[in-house]
Amino acid sequence: MPHGSPDAERPLRVGMVCPYSLSVPGGVQAQVMGLARQLRRSGIEVRVLGPCDGPPPATFVTPLGNSLPTSANGSVAPLAPDPSAALRTMRVLFEEQFDVLHLHEPFAPGPTLTSVVVHPAPIVATFHAAGESASYRYLGGPIRKWADVIDHRVVVSKDALALAEPTMGGAFEVLFNGVELEDIRAASPWPTEGPTIFFCGRHEERKGLDVLLDSMAELGSDVTLWVASNGPDTARLQARTRGDARIQWLGRLSDEEKFRRLRGADVFCAPSLRGESFGVVLVEAMAADTCIVASALDGYRNVATDGVDSLLVPAGDVPALAGALRRALADRGLADRLVAAGARRADDFSMVTLAGHYERIYRALRDAAGTSTRQLSPWPRAPRLGRLARMMGRSAAP
Repeated sequence: MPHGSPDAERPLRVGMVCPYSLSVPGGVQAQVMGLARQLRRSGIEVRVLGPCDGPPPATFVTPLGNSLPTSANGSVAPLAPDPSAALRTMRVLFEEQFDVLHLHEPFAPGPTLTSVVVHPAPIVATFHAAGESASYRYLGGPIRKWADVIDHRVVVSKDALALAEPTMGGAFEVLFNGVELEDIRAASPWPTEGPTIFFCGRHEERKGLDVLLDSMAELGSDVTLWVASNGPDTARLQARTRGDARIQWLGRLSDEEKFRRLRGADVFCAPSLRGESFGVVLVEAMAADTCIVASALDGYRNVATDGVDSLLVPAGDVPALAGALRRALADRGLADRLVAAGARRADDFSMVTLAGHYERIYRALRDAAGTSTRQLSPWPRAPRLGRLARMMGRSAAP
C-alpha cells in the first residue's frame, strides 16, 4: 500500500479470534482480552470474536455462541466446534471486512480453524500450547496444508515452538505473553492475618493443587492458604481438606480481587505438574511484589529463575514444595531479595511492549497486501457460501 494513501492513514481494523469461551477464565482468554485492550488504547480498531457463555465481557467482543467442554492437553477446554459457531464466524468475517485477522491457537476446533479455512484477510497466528496436542498428532497433514495460508506465525515460548514447528515447519517469531502491569501495581493489597499463600488456577490434576494441599500438612497452624478458581476436582479437594480452617476456598475471582490478593499474599504458589508453555501467572505475581514458589517446569523457566527471582522445585515433590514454602515465609531477607528481582523481571513482559510488536506485524501485512486485499467479499469464488453464512448466521444468532 503506497505511503500516504488514504488507506495507509485510516485506523487498522483487526479481527482477533479466540477459540475458547471468553466468559471462562483461562490463560489464552486473558491474553486475548489484555492485548485487545492495549491495542485499542493505541488507536487500532480491534474486535474480539469468540464463544461466550453469557454476556460478552466487553463491548468490543462479538459472541459466537456457547462453548462445549472438550478434552484437550490434560484439561477441559471451552471450545465451540459446532456448525452454528462456524456460520456465525463466517458471517462476522464477511460483514466486518477486517484488514488483518489475528488467530490465537489457529488449529483449535471452532472459530479459529474456520477463520483459517476461509482466510478472508492476511492472518497472524499465535501458538500458545506446549507439551502434546491431539490435533497435531492426528491432523498433521491438513495442518501443514492450512498453515500455508498463515502470513506470520508467532509462538509464546520455546516450548510452544517445539510443539508447532515439527508439524508445520516454516519461520516463527517468539513473542512472550504480556501482562497489564499497571493494573496489578495499582491494586491495594488484600488484608491478611499471618503468613498467607495464594493459589489461583483451574482445579484439575495437571495444576498440582493436590501437591500443594499435601504440603500444607507440613506447614504451621498459623499459615493460611487462599485457593481461588474452581474446576472438575473442586468438590473432591474440598472434601479432603474439610476441617482444616487454614484453607479458604474463594471460587472464581474478578481480576480486581485476584490482583488485590496477589498483592496481599506473602507467597504465590504455582505447583503445576505439566502443560505450561509460559508463566503469565508468575509475571503477575512478580508485578504484585509477591514471592514465588513454583514447579521447575520449562514453561515457568521462560519467566522465572530459581534463587534469583523465585524458588523452583521439582514438580510433584511434596517435601521440596513444603520446604520452599517454609523458606519463603520464614526468611524475610530471602523473600525481599527475590521480590525485588521479580519486580525488575516483570518489566520485560509489559503488555504495552507486546502490543507494539503486534502493531508492527499488522501494519507490515496490511502494507504488503496493498490493493490485492479482498474488498467486496471474502468468498469471491464461493458466493453461495457467503450468502449461506449471512443467512444462517442471522438465524443462529443468540
